[in-house]
Amino acid sequence: MSRADTKERILDAAERLFGAEGFHNTSLRGLTSAAGVNLAAVNYHFGSKEALLEAVFERRLVPLNRVRRERLEAVREAARRDRVLPGAADVLRAFIEPTLHFCKMEPGAESFLPLVGRALAEPDDTIRKIFLRHMEPLFLLLYETLCEALPRLSRTQIFWRLHFTIGAMGHTMCMNGRFKILPPGVETPSDAAFLTQVLLDYIVAGMEAPCA
Repeated sequence: MSRADTKERILDAAERLFGAEGFHNTSLRGLTSAAGVNLAAVNYHFGSKEALLEAVFERRLVPLNRVRRERLEAVREAARRDRVLPGAADVLRAFIEPTLHFCKMEPGAESFLPLVGRALAEPDDTIRKIFLRHMEPLFLLLYETLCEALPRLSRTQIFWRLHFTIGAMGHTMCMNGRFKILPPGVETPSDAAFLTQVLLDYIVAGMEAPCA
């Protein structure tokens, strides 16, 4: 087994176990057993358990954030070129569409999403701190672009509406297919295009709603 293969096996096992059992509940012994490697391999490639957690997030979020940033900047630049305000729907689509596409198409996403859910919901902040460190620059770009798109709203109103948006996205990502209360006649297509459009219809209406 090459060093690259060993590293990927460790990352795959860590992603799966951290998401399923939590960071603190996952022992290095259990992790190395799941990966089929010895403890020395974890120390060699990552140095510590927390550094391994950092690498798990980095492997998924760095490429995803790159796509989301490029799309947000493209919306912003197109609006400036045409001397118009960015459209709130375009801004939100640039962020949401790659995210839900990742959830449905990226190999390993099913193991990564429970880890994101833990970052958003667990009282312990070990996972959250690493997740937010990767997300903060992108969140601020999204926020500033929405402020440009919606100048009639205060920055505080936009922040809270964006806060609710992230909550709706998190629920969609982490609970899709797991929410078992299904009224008769309701269909639940799970393809990324359907989920993106339904979520955008809901979120854009809330983001653009007039203030009371």
